[in-house]
Amino acid sequence: MKKKIPTYSIDKFSVEPGLDPFQITFFDINRTVNVEYPHRHENFYEIFLIINGSGINKIDFNKYEIKPGAVFFVSPGQVHDIEYTPDTEGLLFLFSADFYLLNKPDKNKLYDFPFFYSINENQSAIYLDADQLDDFASLFLKAQSEWHHKKPLYREIVLSYLDIILSYSKRAFPQAEFTKASKGVLLVKKFKQLIDEHYLQNYSVKDFAQILLVTPNHLNETVKQLTGKNASSLIDEKMVLEIKRKLIYTSLNITQIANEFNFADQSYFSKFVKRHTGLSPEAVRKQL
Repeated sequence: MKKKIPTYSIDKFSVEPGLDPFQITFFDINRTVNVEYPHRHENFYEIFLIINGSGINKIDFNKYEIKPGAVFFVSPGQVHDIEYTPDTEGLLFLFSADFYLLNKPDKNKLYDFPFFYSINENQSAIYLDADQLDDFASLFLKAQSEWHHKKPLYREIVLSYLDIILSYSKRAFPQAEFTKASKGVLLVKKFKQLIDEHYLQNYSVKDFAQILLVTPNHLNETVKQLTGKNASSLIDEKMVLEIKRKLIYTSLNITQIANEFNFADQSYFSKFVKRHTGLSPEAVRKQL
């Protein structure tokens, strides 16, 4: 029987009745939401603020220390796992893209946040000092109170708090992606998002360029200028990431994984993995 990485919608995490496309909840050892780890989020983003405790939060193949003041960001599709001590406490803010973009004229706004969409390596955590932690916790708690009591205009008020939390997070982010996204940066971020959505369809650079309404040369030159890599390398990197996920998080054999990624045969699949990792699929699985 195949083991799969479970993918959950935001409804799975509901601890209060209602159909809101967002939730603000407490996290501790007594949390009643029954989910398996590791897992993915199907259609929502997560901001996870640590108040107390220790451990490791694993987002894809990056490990982040759990400690007071840590803030973790998880985008749809990312595989994440967590190991934490019994005294760990925190606050979770879950929200859909549709909710965040409600009434926003710029429908690309989420691309402005490097912790969700970075043009280079993903960085999914920030670490706050004590004063920043107090500010963040206050915003989470005020939003949670609005959601819990559901007074008139509570959705609009929660959205305002989310805007502030994301802006504070962007200011605290250690990378220099603060300015309004240029056309080139936005193009690269959209390209990476399309790769995430269509990596199993074996789209070429030309196919992606057609979707993005640019020429393949323009797409490749823009990607090269901003990331130092060509466009086909980003496509291959996504394939390698997903293959690694299958190797470490499932019990599928090599032939099954090769078939799932539409490789013509296992030999070509093994050559592809070795070309990009320096290891055979079996060695990658053992190493991870």
